[in-house]
Amino acid sequence: MERAVTTLRPIPPYDFDLTAAYATYFRGHYGAESFRDNVFRRLLDFGDRLCLVSVRSTGTIDSPLLELEVQGAALDETVVSEARRLVARILGADQDMAPFYGMAFEDPMLARLARGLRGLHVPNTVSVYEALVLAILGQQISSHVARMLRTLLIQTYGPSLEVSAVTYHAFPRPQALMAAGAEGLRSIKLSSRKARYIAEIAAGVASGELDLESLRRKPDEDVIRTLTGLRGVGPWTAQWLLIRALGRTDGFPHGDLALLRTMGSLLNAGSPLDADAALAYSRRWSPFRSYVTTYLFAAVRSGRFTDLSQTGDGGP
Repeated sequence: MERAVTTLRPIPPYDFDLTAAYATYFRGHYGAESFRDNVFRRLLDFGDRLCLVSVRSTGTIDSPLLELEVQGAALDETVVSEARRLVARILGADQDMAPFYGMAFEDPMLARLARGLRGLHVPNTVSVYEALVLAILGQQISSHVARMLRTLLIQTYGPSLEVSAVTYHAFPRPQALMAAGAEGLRSIKLSSRKARYIAEIAAGVASGELDLESLRRKPDEDVIRTLTGLRGVGPWTAQWLLIRALGRTDGFPHGDLALLRTMGSLLNAGSPLDADAALAYSRRWSPFRSYVTTYLFAAVRSGRFTDLSQTGDGGP
C-alpha cells in the first residue's frame, strides 16, 4: 500500500466542514462517501486500481486549503492528479459562489440563509451514472429506506479495499450491476421496476451504447431531453442530475415534495406550494437555482432551518 499527499485550494469562501457534511446528508455517511472526525473519505475506482482518498481542511473559510492523502497500490503522478481532480468535483472546490451571494444577500428570503451557510459549495457525484442510479434508488420512498438500499447496493456490488483494518467500498461498476440484472437487484430489496431501470441503465453504460458523460458537453435543455427519454427517469430526476452530477447552476426540481414544503414554510404560511407556483417564484433566482435548492436543503438537513429562515439582514 503506497501513500501520497497533495493539496487543493478551493475558491473562497469555502466551508469544508459544511460542504462535506452536506455531501453525506449530515449523517456521516452517504453512498460511497463518509465524513467523520473532520475527515472526508471516498474510495475511488480507477478501473485497474482502487485508491482511498482522505481529505482534511488545513485552511479557513476565506483562505481555504485542503490536504488530500491518497492510499493505494502502484500510485503514480497520473493517479494522484486524477484523484485530486475528482475530489475537486466531489466537494465543489472550483465553484465561484460570489455571483450567487451577490443575488442572495439582496433577496429578503435568502439573505439570512446565505449568510448563515456562507462557504457551502454544492457537492457533485464522481459520474453521471452514479448520480442517476442513486436518484432512481431514492424515487418515491422515505430517506431511511433509500439509505438502506444505497448501503446494500454498494456493499453487495461495489469493489472494496481494506485500509488500516477498515473496509471501504467504491460505487458499483456498471458491469457489476449489468451482471446482477434485475433479478439480482431484486434480491437486495429493490422493487421490480427500479431493479429493471437500473439494470437497463447499467447495461447501456457498460456496453457503451449510453454515454452519460457526454451530457457534460450539452446544454441543460438537451440534458433533460436525453435523460427523460430513459425508462425510469422523469423531470424530477433530470433536474437533480443537473445539480448533483453536472454542476449546473440553475437546476430546480420543482416537483420535489420536500422542496415544496420548505418553500411553503417560507412563502405560504406553512402550506406547501404547488409545483407550478414554486417554479414561477423560482425564476427570480435564475441562474442560481441549484445553489438556492442546495442551501434550502442544507438548512433543513442540518436542523438549522428555523434559525436561518427568518427574513431580514441578520445572520452570521
